[in-house]
Amino acid sequence: MDLLIEAFTYAAHHPSDLITALGEHLRLVAVSLGIGLLIGLPLGFWSARSQWAGTFLVNGFNALRVIPSLAILFLAIPYFGLSFQSAAIALTLLVIPPILINTDVGFRSIDPAIREASYGMGLSAAQVVRQIEIPLSLPVILSGIKTATVEVIASATLAAFIGAGGLGKFIVLGFSLYNNAVLLVGAIPVAVLALLAESGLSLLQYWVYPPSRIKS
Repeated sequence: MDLLIEAFTYAAHHPSDLITALGEHLRLVAVSLGIGLLIGLPLGFWSARSQWAGTFLVNGFNALRVIPSLAILFLAIPYFGLSFQSAAIALTLLVIPPILINTDVGFRSIDPAIREASYGMGLSAAQVVRQIEIPLSLPVILSGIKTATVEVIASATLAAFIGAGGLGKFIVLGFSLYNNAVLLVGAIPVAVLALLAESGLSLLQYWVYPPSRIKS
């Protein structure tokens, strides 16, 4: 409890630093997640449609998950320097795999008979995708987005190691000063952001595909 009070006291004495770090952290998360969605969703849809693309993309991006985010971060430094861009690239590569893989799984898991019935009702290919396939695959896709969001919120703390800002600045400072209270000033907001993202996206999943719809 004393440690939490000490952390709160430190944050109260450095409000501008905390707000700046929070803004930097959210910016990193938003940019990385946005780019990840723009890349991961179309590639996931394509991989679900093509056996060759599915094998190549899913295996390739699965391999990326084995590489630690910090290693990707340092690999980007020689090309982009100690910058926001290096951190954003590393985090984007972290975000893409769960989005791509879940999108692929979501579309592949649709019963082919449903597609055939939709075509039999006179729907065009575009209408089948928009009105049938996307709604059915959306819960699985949202699960991948939720995983990616929580991972990127936590991993954005690594940006502080190359001076790209974020709440990780307090974690790095806490380690360097051997001060757990300062470390908590960065760690607690990150944990809260991750919990909020998890809860919010779980509620969205529930709203999109409630259990009552499964029972019916």
